[in-house]
Amino acid sequence: MAAEPEGKPIWADAMFSDVEGAKSFYAEVLGWTFGESSSEYGNYTQAYANGKAVAAVVPPMPGQEGQSQWCLYLASPDAAATAGKIRENGGTVLMEPMQVGEFGTMCLAQDPGGATFGVWQGGTHKGFEVTGEPGAYSWAEVFTRESEKADAFFPAVFGYDVKTMEDEQIDFKVFELGEEPVLGRMKMRTEDFPPEVPSYVQVYFAVPDCDAAVAAAQKLGGKPVFGPMTSPFGRFAALVDPQGAAFAVIDTATTEGEMPKLT
Repeated sequence: MAAEPEGKPIWADAMFSDVEGAKSFYAEVLGWTFGESSSEYGNYTQAYANGKAVAAVVPPMPGQEGQSQWCLYLASPDAAATAGKIRENGGTVLMEPMQVGEFGTMCLAQDPGGATFGVWQGGTHKGFEVTGEPGAYSWAEVFTRESEKADAFFPAVFGYDVKTMEDEQIDFKVFELGEEPVLGRMKMRTEDFPPEVPSYVQVYFAVPDCDAAVAAAQKLGGKPVFGPMTSPFGRFAALVDPQGAAFAVIDTATTEGEMPKLT
């Protein structure tokens, strides 16, 4: 398996104080199964969709207890060099590059607007074993109030080309590698997001039926934030799980309307 290009979303994980609760929730909503927890690596537990690794859950490390959140990792051929570029372009390195056995090297960072993301330099762990299929990663967007900073930061660090979506209702850009869209950037409007909601990265997981996934999430204590609604990209909804982690689900087979233009 060839290494993914720098800046491409490559993995996602989340810390949960109640890991067993998280496993039960996502098993029901996304159909995940789980491997054995790795005590050597803080009880890191991989999630699988149809036998393919798609994400992981882990208890918080001492001192990192707090609201759960999903973290998207972007590929890097050299995590230390990427950390340097993050600093040079106004970002913050939250956790210095750390080798995780033979699996790879990880780093945690924030963009200048405060959105947290990870960097992953793959070793034996190459990242997602499948994407776009039910239960697997599908897409991600940086939600930020400081859109100009994000638009400068991410292309400077990861070499993205930037396209603007022609839509009068939203301020949305698409970051591309080559001609492949790999990440979205949504400006958070105060009327939609209370001031206390910080910038974040929204991770979308594919589902065969958006409404059924939302109903399952609600039954288990999850809360819908937006949707379900149907778009040219699919029928999707944004949710918060019972431990406070935001995520989204999307059924890409159910679409409506024409694809917006990117300029």
